[in-house]
Amino acid sequence: MATENLAAILSGCNTVFFDFDGPICDVFAGMPANQVATELAHLVEKHHPALTEEARETDDPMEILRLSPQGGEALIAAVEEALTKAEVAAVTVAGNPTDGAVAALEATRKSGRSAVIVSNNSAECVREFMRRHEILHLVHEVVGRAHEKPELMKPSPHSLFVAAELLSEEPSRCVLVGDSVTDVEAAHRAGSRAIGYANKPPKLLSLAEAGADEVVSDMLTVAQALAS
Repeated sequence: MATENLAAILSGCNTVFFDFDGPICDVFAGMPANQVATELAHLVEKHHPALTEEARETDDPMEILRLSPQGGEALIAAVEEALTKAEVAAVTVAGNPTDGAVAALEATRKSGRSAVIVSNNSAECVREFMRRHEILHLVHEVVGRAHEKPELMKPSPHSLFVAAELLSEEPSRCVLVGDSVTDVEAAHRAGSRAIGYANKPPKLLSLAEAGADEVVSDMLTVAQALAS
């Protein structure tokens, strides 16, 4: 059973890293991501017209941030600022935490482990959501994306190394729960285990193929394993 496999994976783990968008919250549930991407594309057009067409080809705001270094420091700064503001606004209308997320955070704490949010979203966005839902106390640290350094977002292991250092923990004693292939890649590059959260059916296969140590379809399964 998945819970038994997860318990085995977690048995040597002192710290659980949680990705934010997916495992904890659907960031753009109330403010569509494609709307934010369109606004960022307009910003790209204003600062660096040559990148406009490429920016308009994606409906993912994060991809526009990844694109921004091609336009220089001024564009990176402008997109970073606008995206952070959009994320903070988005989480105010994002609805409740992901089903099972709070239970997973509580089970992490009760098991004597540390919980850390490790996200490609801004730390401001994460903290705003968690304060609003009164769950910020359940995590030891929040590590958002490195400011104006999109190249350090996952799949780079940078944020995982930062989180491990903050807790004086070895990455090999950490497990990351994430819903994307980039989460799995970042975890393995850091030397950590990876639990894939397939919040959409196609992710069951993609996360498994990426090498996730286990794949689950709901966060309650993670909570149960942490409590076992």
